[in-house]
Amino acid sequence: MEPTLNSEKAFSRGLLDVLIRAGLIAVLVMFCFRIFSPFIDLMLWSVIMAITLYPLQGRLMGIMGHSEGRIATLIVLVSIGILMVPIYLLGTSIADSVASVVTLVKSGSFHISPPADSIADWPLVGKPLHGLWLQAATDLPGLTQKFIPQIKNVSLALLSKLAGVGMGFLIFFCALIIAGIVMAYGEGGSRSAVQIASRISGPVRGPQITELCTATIRAVALGVVGIAFIQMLLIGVGFVLMGIPGAGLLALAVLLIGIMQLPATLVTLPVIVYVFVTQGATTATIVFAIYIFVAGLVDNVLKPLLLGRGVNVPMPVVLIGALGGMVASGIIGLFIGPVMLAVGYQLFWQWVRDQPQGSGPDDQGQT
Repeated sequence: MEPTLNSEKAFSRGLLDVLIRAGLIAVLVMFCFRIFSPFIDLMLWSVIMAITLYPLQGRLMGIMGHSEGRIATLIVLVSIGILMVPIYLLGTSIADSVASVVTLVKSGSFHISPPADSIADWPLVGKPLHGLWLQAATDLPGLTQKFIPQIKNVSLALLSKLAGVGMGFLIFFCALIIAGIVMAYGEGGSRSAVQIASRISGPVRGPQITELCTATIRAVALGVVGIAFIQMLLIGVGFVLMGIPGAGLLALAVLLIGIMQLPATLVTLPVIVYVFVTQGATTATIVFAIYIFVAGLVDNVLKPLLLGRGVNVPMPVVLIGALGGMVASGIIGLFIGPVMLAVGYQLFWQWVRDQPQGSGPDDQGQT
């Protein structure tokens, strides 16, 4: 009886020790997460860019023969120079649009034409729309005074979105610098990733999982974000050379809808129509239309080359990742979301296919 009692006490003491250790570990993990959580998006995007750009670093090292640190610094500087192009386009577009609105308001020449009488005959919305439009044409200051709260809310929302875009670009630059630091220690980082995956999944599956995650990150980052960025540059340059109003904002819209896997023609076709309506069918407008239309379709050629390298990620996964990432983390989440969801998708199906012998549906049916 006494040995049994001693064994029960030893078991209880051992269980208590395990629970205390588990509790302390949980508290430590939660505390570390709280400290690190503000930097999660920044570090995720840094690692994604480092993994994506590392093959380029290897090629340049073979050609130029410099150390990893110097090549990584060169890649970061060139990337920052390339990123300044869309930022300049966006900044000048916003500045020109604000200046035009201010000039128009100060001149007092802004005028709204009265609505046609046929609008009042439209079902449901005809009469309210006709009355609102007529008041705007005859008494715009009074109408503005009436909707000041709504205008204020919309203006604050737009300013908030613009501030979010600016913060996203700032995070982008910081992430690029951190990615350069990560690439400078690329070999050690690769070994650490394999060690972590091996510790979680075993020495056999660890390297395989690391290779799968790396291939998925590179394929989606190049095939989704990279193609959208190339399209934005091609189309944005055409908009600027043609003098399209709001060229920077339109180029940013091309980038966003490209990441969300929507066709760039949603932006390019209305712009082409606008150019023909305002400037007519001249040689310049015809060349511009052909160039912009082809640039809007370049993703159909690049996607099979970049997105299909070694992984098969369905487009709905990329779309959900882009939308969910943007809702969760703003503009930077638009880039991180598709990549991380694609990695999770690939790991899930790797786990599904990696069933132990004798546990599949066919094996169960044979027993």
